[in-house]
Amino acid sequence: MSSPVLRIAVAINAFASFGRRRDVGPKVVAALLGLGHEVTALAEVNIELLRREVAATIADGIDLLVVVGGDGMVSLAVNEVAGTALPFAVVPCGTGNDFARGLGIPFADTEASIRHLLAAIALPPRAIDAALVRHGDAASWYVGVLSAGFDANVNERANRMRRPRGKSRYTLAMLLELAVFRPIGYTVTVDGERRALDAMLISVANNTSMGGGMLIAPDAVIDDGQLDLFIVKPLSRLGLLRVFPKVFSGLHTRLPQVELTRCRNVRIEGRGVIAYADGERVGPLPVQIEVKPGALLVCA
Repeated sequence: MSSPVLRIAVAINAFASFGRRRDVGPKVVAALLGLGHEVTALAEVNIELLRREVAATIADGIDLLVVVGGDGMVSLAVNEVAGTALPFAVVPCGTGNDFARGLGIPFADTEASIRHLLAAIALPPRAIDAALVRHGDAASWYVGVLSAGFDANVNERANRMRRPRGKSRYTLAMLLELAVFRPIGYTVTVDGERRALDAMLISVANNTSMGGGMLIAPDAVIDDGQLDLFIVKPLSRLGLLRVFPKVFSGLHTRLPQVELTRCRNVRIEGRGVIAYADGERVGPLPVQIEVKPGALLVCA
């Protein structure tokens, strides 16, 4: 019995991984066409134009949204389909690919990624959680990690830098930020319980990793209806540098300065702190975060 023909929109970020994997998008489109699906390929010169094209294509009626790129493209998809019955899939070819890491989607091998996609779309989609962020009068969604503190400041600094390109830019941004960073005074309300504290950073995780494999919440489960609140208490500059390598293995959770808590609702307040979610800028604190169980349908 043959699989049904699907109307599929493929949104392609040709600039993912600094343009080094431009071949992935056309290969995905060709593979889907080869199975007889109706495919609309979408590519634009910048992410905002692509977002508009995706929204318009969804409004016209499709059965599946496939995004080709990194976690920025996942963020685009999540903010278009969260809370709807439209499933999405990702063929990862970005710099970090943390969403793919968390779901076990191949991200280093293009052919393996495409095989995974073709197998996944033949099966019923999987329901996973998403987090809704309220920032002033605005609201947005994320599926991975929201950060507010040292790591978000590094992201903010790196985004202002033109060089170097690639991951080395974030390494340099981290060293520059480290030279001026001080512990931040936060007020955090967790499931209705309010507390004041000083910390180096606070993150709210739905998935296990951020920043290309930094396992900040190694025990996070993406469909358990909960968020993992990650707090790093005040450290010296040297101490913070020692913590960061441990994050890639998850060994940081053993340190006394690290606190991990499961929750459903979090409000974070603090002066001069910019929040980032899935690598995308949310804006200055305060932010209110709420988990929405099963809000996303994903083919994975």
